[in-house]
Amino acid sequence: MARHKIEVKRGSILKTLGKLLGYMFHYYKGRLILVLCCIAVTAVAGISSSIFLELLVDDVITPGLELGYDAVKDQLYTIIGIMGGIYVFALVCSFVYNRTMAVVTQGFLKHVREDMFNNMQKLPIRYFDTNTHGDIMSYYTNDVDALRQLISQSIPQVTYSAVAMITLLVSMLQSSIWLTLVVLAGVGIMVLVTKLVGGKSAKYFVRQQNSVGTAEGYVEEMLTGQKVIKVFCHEEAAKRDFDKVNDELFVNTDKANKYGNILMPAIMHIGHVLFVVVAIVGGLLVLYGAKNLNFSGMTEVITMGSIIAFLNMSRQFTLNIGQVSMQVNSVVMAIAGAERIFGFLDQKPETDEGYVTLVNAVIDDNGNILRESPTRTGRWAWRHPHKADGSVTYQELKGDIRLVDVDFGYVPEKIVLHDVTLYAKPGQKIAFVGATGAGKTTITNLINRFYDIADGKIRYDGININKIRKADLRRSLGMVLQDTNLFTGTIMDNIRYGKLDASDDECVAAAKLANAHDFITRLPDGYNTMLTGDGSNLSQGQKQLLSIARAAVANPPVLILDEATSSIDTRTEYPVQKGMDALMEGRTVFVIAHRLSTIQNSDAIMVLDHGRIIERGNHEQLIAQKGVYYQLYTGAFELE
Repeated sequence: MARHKIEVKRGSILKTLGKLLGYMFHYYKGRLILVLCCIAVTAVAGISSSIFLELLVDDVITPGLELGYDAVKDQLYTIIGIMGGIYVFALVCSFVYNRTMAVVTQGFLKHVREDMFNNMQKLPIRYFDTNTHGDIMSYYTNDVDALRQLISQSIPQVTYSAVAMITLLVSMLQSSIWLTLVVLAGVGIMVLVTKLVGGKSAKYFVRQQNSVGTAEGYVEEMLTGQKVIKVFCHEEAAKRDFDKVNDELFVNTDKANKYGNILMPAIMHIGHVLFVVVAIVGGLLVLYGAKNLNFSGMTEVITMGSIIAFLNMSRQFTLNIGQVSMQVNSVVMAIAGAERIFGFLDQKPETDEGYVTLVNAVIDDNGNILRESPTRTGRWAWRHPHKADGSVTYQELKGDIRLVDVDFGYVPEKIVLHDVTLYAKPGQKIAFVGATGAGKTTITNLINRFYDIADGKIRYDGININKIRKADLRRSLGMVLQDTNLFTGTIMDNIRYGKLDASDDECVAAAKLANAHDFITRLPDGYNTMLTGDGSNLSQGQKQLLSIARAAVANPPVLILDEATSSIDTRTEYPVQKGMDALMEGRTVFVIAHRLSTIQNSDAIMVLDHGRIIERGNHEQLIAQKGVYYQLYTGAFELE
């Protein structure tokens, strides 16, 4: 199985982040602008304390020591009042942006999950055949959760720190260029440490994200195949394989967190040393009466208030660098998750160039289509617009299917069906017989257009199926598979799955036709019995009868039965076969079966071998030929 592994490269981080931000602005442009404004106000307000600290020392405290309290009290009250007003306003902005980001985060993740699920419904069957279900589930859980951390914490924190650092840098340069150069030298060391240590942690956090998807995919496979594991006593081997996957996840997580936990303490200790160095340099400048240099040029001797304010600004500067470094791992994990999500969203949907549609029609007794009907009539027709002259013709839906010289391969270089030609007239029953891998199910997948043929033609009521819109094509086909899939809900809901607008009476009629009504009425809640866990509270035969009822309520003219009775015992097979016989009445039917007793009444039996039809005819004709079918029927050799 393919797994969507991501290695985040340096150049792709900004590209993915930009794509993510553009995605967010698409849904929440106004609110995000409000958040940015509030963050900027909050960041600048947090820095203003350093400016007011300088004013307090130089304009209030120092003069107050000489002149007394009364001389400076008005100045003191003014500064405190202004600071209080700024902090109250910043508090309001902080509340607004935190509350708004909570709404934006959860709303955006809701949109992401909706977009992923909507896109998933459009993907071809091939995608699900080549990717583990657990890894796909990981997109909705781990990767989306990584985005939550990024949007709710990392982006606001990085934005806050960026605004704060720019404002602090301007303020420090205005205060003292000499001391700012000292701070920038320390910042250079911080950046180098962040690059070395953060780069390693980022690499392993990306690998951790991939390992989580791999582990979830493996666990999902093991849960699905639990009975197979037990029946073949494969528990120890399964545990060994899981240990390998789990050990890889452990190693990647351990190294990611080891480097991640080193980074913040390292940055903070460099910040502490830098604070001491700035204090020493500032003290020496004051002690020796050195002239200060700022944006205004050379000024008078640097003041004690300037030194105290600068120390506070340098501490805030390094703290913000530390805050940014703390977010590196979350950002990289989120980018890895975002790339996986965008990779999933960028998967090409199932293409559909079909333009022939299925419509309700009014048809007379002679089979002439009188008109298209906006309401349900119980009769269907293909609406075929012709591009050449703009005309529209109608063809009654009868269930005539023909394959002509069909070749197909799941991959282009390996053809699995060779020159397959067959026809099924309306109401005929066509059976496929052959060993596993002979191509029986592949043919039915081509009729459904789960895959497109490499060469040849498939015609449905004389129309090339490539011209028929896929949704309409599949609506005209019913399928009963060997593996039944029931969904959480009532029995009535599961029958109605075949036709969502079916009434309760129609569902009951379908259950009676499928021979399922009797067992349903014996259940405690009848048709309102709740099913969970893929119908684990029902027997295999009962689940198969519900699957037949689901196909019956859809009332399709063409029916595909893919080994529908192979997983049930011969006693249970009787009511299931009886239900299928009733369902097949008057329909074109394709049957795949290993039990030859179930297909003897077929109009035609196709014997396949390695993707080729090697024999064809009804039961009596094939027995008379005494070929492969005769040997299979008489037990001369097994299908497998």
